[in-house]
Amino acid sequence: MNFEFSDEQNLLREQAQSFLAAKSPLTAVRRVLDGDQPNDAQLWRGMVDLGWTATAIPEAYGGIGLGYLELCVIAEELGRSLAPTPFSSSVYLATEALLAFGTAKQKSRYLPKLAAGEWIGTFAIAEGAGEPAASLKTKAKKGTLKGTKVPVPDGDVADFAIVLAKEDKKHASMYIVDLTGSGVKRQSVPTLDPTRSHASIRFNDAPAELLGKECKGWAQTQRLFDRAAVLFSFEQVGGAQAALNMAKQYALGRFAFGRPIASFQAIKHKLADMYIGNTLAYSNCYYGAWALSTNAAELPIASATARVSATEAFHEASKENIQTHGGMGFTWEFDCHMYYRRAKLLSVNLGSLPRWKDRLITAIEATR
Repeated sequence: MNFEFSDEQNLLREQAQSFLAAKSPLTAVRRVLDGDQPNDAQLWRGMVDLGWTATAIPEAYGGIGLGYLELCVIAEELGRSLAPTPFSSSVYLATEALLAFGTAKQKSRYLPKLAAGEWIGTFAIAEGAGEPAASLKTKAKKGTLKGTKVPVPDGDVADFAIVLAKEDKKHASMYIVDLTGSGVKRQSVPTLDPTRSHASIRFNDAPAELLGKECKGWAQTQRLFDRAAVLFSFEQVGGAQAALNMAKQYALGRFAFGRPIASFQAIKHKLADMYIGNTLAYSNCYYGAWALSTNAAELPIASATARVSATEAFHEASKENIQTHGGMGFTWEFDCHMYYRRAKLLSVNLGSLPRWKDRLITAIEATR
């Protein structure tokens, strides 16, 4: 595989960086962190106006039909800026699920609204701690759902959710549920990173519409996660690189014993280790971007590899950024903790790191 982003895609990157630097500096992220709003509504509207929510949606459904490489570029820059919006839930998950499994009628109804940012979607699978396959209790019966999903990313602001529900002891299906309709009660829940809101959603005979094939929910979820993992991974490497840059800039400007601390061996080793981890993650994410954009057979391996390396890179970079700042790094006034919060949150959005390592092993064994 020989892969690189094109000049046009790199121009999109520069435009995204310029927009996010102006509209989503860390001071703006802090306003969401310190305030009582679930996200930055003005930033979301700006992203919609730029067409980011319509990036991979075909023109026939109101999108701009660019593709997944462009979406990977946008995802990286959103991760770099810690953008407090429901982009990942609505674009990587809800939109992708409808593109992959929706009927022509469902696509015509939902995708134009998602592309225009008029509706926000999310994906609801978790029901507390534990593996979804073991803890799934939400039940589907005669076109309605009963059960509770928690935590649901952006569930407090989403207009609809794609919900995984049991048909019987062995099988599950995906359903579309209007979160503003009857039989739905939701409540915001606190998380480590308040700039990415979550909710508890209870369904009590809530009307639901089947998405995809009945009793094929688990297989559909695996396919969806293989695709979404690449996009989440680009967010993570964007955040990891921003954390490294923050650590480097502080080390160059902080003096001790008459010298910048960047000249001390212990700090140089920290920065070098962060750089190596980020570079490895970037390489694996590029592999994932190629597999996603070409719908290659290697996608399960590529997405799991990207997810594992990007999760580890963001965790290490955000942690060592705090350590590089010393005692200051642990204070609320410094921005280090914002990257650490996001790193921890993204590491579990699609399942934990051990789960993705298991998926990688399974994908590798399937090729033998």
